[in-house]
Amino acid sequence: MRALRRNPSAVAGAVVVATLALLAVVGPILAPYDPNAQHLDNRLQGPSFAHPLGTDQLGRDVATRLLYGARITLGIAVLITAVRLTIGVAVGLVAGYCGGWVDETLMRVVDVLLAFPGIVLALVVAGILGPSLTNLVLALAVVGWTRYARIVRSSVLELRERPFVAASRLTGAPRRRVLRRHVLPNVAGPVVVLATLDLGGVVLAAAGLSFLGLGAQPPTPEWGTMLSTGRHHLREASWLVNAPGLAIVLAVLGTNLLGDGLRDALDPNDRTERGGQTEVTRD
Repeated sequence: MRALRRNPSAVAGAVVVATLALLAVVGPILAPYDPNAQHLDNRLQGPSFAHPLGTDQLGRDVATRLLYGARITLGIAVLITAVRLTIGVAVGLVAGYCGGWVDETLMRVVDVLLAFPGIVLALVVAGILGPSLTNLVLALAVVGWTRYARIVRSSVLELRERPFVAASRLTGAPRRRVLRRHVLPNVAGPVVVLATLDLGGVVLAAAGLSFLGLGAQPPTPEWGTMLSTGRHHLREASWLVNAPGLAIVLAVLGTNLLGDGLRDALDPNDRTERGGQTEVTRD
């Protein structure tokens, strides 16, 4: 935490992520309007005191829909990342620790999935399953777990030869206990960093699929859907695109800055180098 606090970019990213998460939780409670209530007399009104971000083509308050959309967009991003992490860590642990034909089989499956561009494969899966939030989660979860599996496997291959792991095996500890108590805690750092960086990519991918009509469907106030419906009125009501677009940019920027800071803080080599430089300066 001390290393993280010394990184201004990481602090800024943490503030952005925490603010968006707070708005996603309490924003809909504080919003004064119904996100789907139509008021055609107020359609396409610019930002004002009553409507800080204006209204859309159906007279709905854009700020209210943006707050409700934060809960949906960020919620499905966290869910997708959690599913990817769970599958990838499980596959990587089994492949790296067991080795042999188990490792070969699982890694060949990973190689096949990595041979396809992730977003293209997600488009295919979402197109086959049909447009819905549930299918959006399934499509993005299927294509994104391979990176976790690769990172965890490489870490496990190195860790299983460490003396403390060998000693645990020699004492007769079950394989499940060795993985849970000795291997998994030591691969948590890279996995946490990857998950944090992955959140921004998931937000972009989910918004992109919704923009193409393969994710959330109107009138659901999801950020990608708001971009899709607002693009038809870009000339006369640019705020319909600017508001959700800026929210997506902030979410991606915040998670990337926080992920970079976590990577620096959790890298023991980086901390050693910084410590050595500090000692030389004192001498």
